[in-house]
Amino acid sequence: MAQDFERNFASSISNSSGSPTTLVTSNSDDAIVSIRCVNKHTTAVTVSVLISSGGTDYFVIKDAPLPTGGSLELIDSGSKIVIQNGDVLKAYADTASAVDVLTSFVDAIST
Repeated sequence: MAQDFERNFASSISNSSGSPTTLVTSNSDDAIVSIRCVNKHTTAVTVSVLISSGGTDYFVIKDAPLPTGGSLELIDSGSKIVIQNGDVLKAYADTASAVDVLTSFVDAIST
């Protein structure tokens, strides 16, 4: 069975840890294959990415520094993060309108 590759591009993510930007909401067993955070601001910023599952937040990375014009790839070397139905991938930065996040994932992993 062919895999269903999907992507989400989030521009100018939230700067509030209390109201992070939703990147992916899983409706099945999915595999996140890439999360790239890009600083488009004129100064260094920090970014946090987390997965909310069953009412608990699990950080993929917290307060990671992003230099001016820099990017951070959170999944590399063939690694993946599996999320299941109802899990939500979210992100926020410490500065408004400073960070874009590009996410790639496999939707509905086949058996």
